[in-house]
Amino acid sequence: MHTPHLARRQWLGRCMASGAWLAMGLGAGPRLAAAATAYRDIGWMALMPRGWDPTLGLKTLPAELESLQDTDPRAREALARLRAAWDNAPVVAALAGTDVRLPGYVVPLEASDQGLREFLLVPYFGACIHSPPPPSNQIVMCRAEPGHKGLRAMDAVWVSGRLQVERSDSEMGAVGYAMRVVRIDRQA
Repeated sequence: MHTPHLARRQWLGRCMASGAWLAMGLGAGPRLAAAATAYRDIGWMALMPRGWDPTLGLKTLPAELESLQDTDPRAREALARLRAAWDNAPVVAALAGTDVRLPGYVVPLEASDQGLREFLLVPYFGACIHSPPPPSNQIVMCRAEPGHKGLRAMDAVWVSGRLQVERSDSEMGAVGYAMRVVRIDRQA
């Protein structure tokens, strides 16, 4: 039997494991590290305020939730409360206006003849496409002018640009940050 608690726990495990991997900067080859001269490398954990716990909403769920079916209204209500909290996740205002380089995965939103112009950068493979979106402070709306050719869904990249605190909604999830993209490098 597939319980909502187990599904959320598995999803959070993947999310946190992947986020930790990206936050540590593993996987960046020397070629990519040398390319970031004017941008400060940050990881996904830097986008979450100190002390904020993305699992807090799960800790307050009733114990009987584990035994509920996914279609139970109480399970749906609990998931809706958690989703509302994550869609309004707090951001780090001090990062506004900083030039950063952040690793992640591409979730395409808008393309033109010049290439991909707007996409979400997310911390783990499958976010927003194959699994529920992460908290809004773990999604960056990226805008590239003109566009960037050759990017596909879930490509692993490093994105450089000026980070802004900008809440918005997209068809793929609530967003807490935005970036005017200056450079995109594929991860090795």
